[in-house]
Amino acid sequence: MKKMGFVFKVPPFHKVLLALLGLVAFTNSAWAQREPFYTQYMYNIGSFNPAYVGTVETPDINLLYRSQWIDIPGAPRTIRFGVNYPLNNKKHGLGFNAVNDQLGPTTQTYVDVSYSFQVEFEYDVFLSFGLDAGGSFLNVDFSKGTFENPGEPILGAETINEFAPTIGAGVFLYHKDWYVGVSTPNFLTDGLYSDKVAQVVAEQLQFNFIGGYVFNLNDNLKFKPAFLVNYINGAPINGNASLNFLLNDSFTLGAAYRFDNAISGLAGFQVNNSIYIGYSYDYNTNGLGGFNSGSHEAIVKFYLGRGGDGPRDKDGNKIKGKQIDSPRFF
Repeated sequence: MKKMGFVFKVPPFHKVLLALLGLVAFTNSAWAQREPFYTQYMYNIGSFNPAYVGTVETPDINLLYRSQWIDIPGAPRTIRFGVNYPLNNKKHGLGFNAVNDQLGPTTQTYVDVSYSFQVEFEYDVFLSFGLDAGGSFLNVDFSKGTFENPGEPILGAETINEFAPTIGAGVFLYHKDWYVGVSTPNFLTDGLYSDKVAQVVAEQLQFNFIGGYVFNLNDNLKFKPAFLVNYINGAPINGNASLNFLLNDSFTLGAAYRFDNAISGLAGFQVNNSIYIGYSYDYNTNGLGGFNSGSHEAIVKFYLGRGGDGPRDKDGNKIKGKQIDSPRFF
């Protein structure tokens, strides 16, 4: 269904990209950034770009669990709950995210709400702007694990519990066959954490760049290359590339590569119009590969606005030979 909105003439593409970058590039430093370290990022865009939340065709709920570097004690574990909710006027959207990250003695929980507003450039080309606001809860329990320098003064604190607000922004330009976007999780300035926390968490402003293109190879097969790039000032660029196939609007198969880090296999199944289940497995290509059994990630998506028994024609009759509504594939 075509989304309604204000109509603008499409500017040159390079000017659009400059506008996307300029919206979020207005500060030099920040704290409490979180890298969307997901293999199935292409099905999880709302977790790191608030402009996405109102672009979906129907409301959806996302559950994700990631267990990284199996066999390494204290390795990262991530749980995410997210909601994308487009409003009836097709211009506004709301979202909610709750992410819990565990790494050794450190547990960090992010909670935020998102708002997006989109305008129409021309037929089926939309630009969405998004903001999110929330907070980060940090807990560090120094009684967990052993430390190389047990005499460090900070270890005498035993535990650290801190809360700090977060404000992020993003933009998302899309068509039914392609999309590009950029976002930053938080652009508040340094100094919100205490001196103790600064010894544990030292982070900079982060940018997330995402894009993808859907090729309709035939009526039953779609092919989508996609990418995600995370940039943090002073840190190596984290680049992700993936290739995914959608068969009969029901099965997804693909592969991904995280540069100088891991290769991955992905698979998913659209159980019915309301439920999608996805899984990925990562194998480390760096030095960690010899010390762990890989990383596992599972995602379940619930589509609240879709019928459970397949699409129907204008008279309400079930369309034969087609059980699943054709997904947008992002």
